[in-house]
Amino acid sequence: MTPQMLRPIDPSLHPLVTGNYRIATPAIEAFYELVARCLRYRVMGALTYGPSRIGKTRAIEYVRLLLARNHPKMTSYHAQCEHKPRHAEGPFFANLLEAVGDPDPNVGSNPAKRMRLALRIREAAARAGSGTVLLFCDEAQRYNDNEYEWLRDVHDSLDRQQIKLFTFLVGQQELLAQKTALQVAGKTQIVARLMVEELAFYGIRNAEDVATCLNGYDQTAYPEGSQWSFTRFYVPEAFDAGYRLVSDASALWQAFEIAHHKANLPGQLALPMESFARAVEIVLKDSEVKDDPGYRPDPALWAHAVRHSGYVQSRHATGRVLVAA
Repeated sequence: MTPQMLRPIDPSLHPLVTGNYRIATPAIEAFYELVARCLRYRVMGALTYGPSRIGKTRAIEYVRLLLARNHPKMTSYHAQCEHKPRHAEGPFFANLLEAVGDPDPNVGSNPAKRMRLALRIREAAARAGSGTVLLFCDEAQRYNDNEYEWLRDVHDSLDRQQIKLFTFLVGQQELLAQKTALQVAGKTQIVARLMVEELAFYGIRNAEDVATCLNGYDQTAYPEGSQWSFTRFYVPEAFDAGYRLVSDASALWQAFEIAHHKANLPGQLALPMESFARAVEIVLKDSEVKDDPGYRPDPALWAHAVRHSGYVQSRHATGRVLVAA
């Protein structure tokens, strides 16, 4: 590597090594557009649903990062809904208190927890300088009717204090069935507050989606503002000679297609972000030692990366069919 190619940071600190990065898929972009639309039109609640392990949690993290950049005065929280054998008020509010950073989420009576939750959100909104707060409830299909009612109560309590809480319920397909069941049961107040808009979340569905994601590696710089895109960091000589990951979009999609059919997996191919990202990481890391101006990853390397991406193993483990939207 020539002196001008010396990397700006220790490779062990790179986000590709630490895993501390998020690349937008078309579905994540659609999710962000849903959130932006709800904020613009003052729609207080929406649900996003899709198969398990397809990248919904990563989508929440990406959207929150983008919100922090584009709307720095807005506060957002990520609550991980827990599986509970008993849907009691205490654990429900303790879970939300933990999400908003309360140091003692399990302490106090149920009414005290309710009041403390509103207080914590109000304090955060005051610090940020905005009366707008977003709450992302992950695995929200685990909520029951009572928990939706308690969540609506939180909305009402904050609304009386001039704080607008936007709730985004994110979970598996059962979420949509829950909305329908609530409508049939006449519980329209929950639907009207928490489930107005809806979005079907999906995996990476074709070579064009792959290209969109690979372009993220070619364009995203680290350190931010530098000339060092993720791709250039690993293959600087090839990159400076014109190579871009996006040019291999068809090769990567084809490698996943071959693996999908070879394993006799049911349904159409729709890639979870986790498997996709792992395949790209393998190719970049393995390409590092081979870098030169004429270097291009060969199809065998993409096939190797797909084999070790965990895609086939995770599909066999879950037995779930990923449905392409």
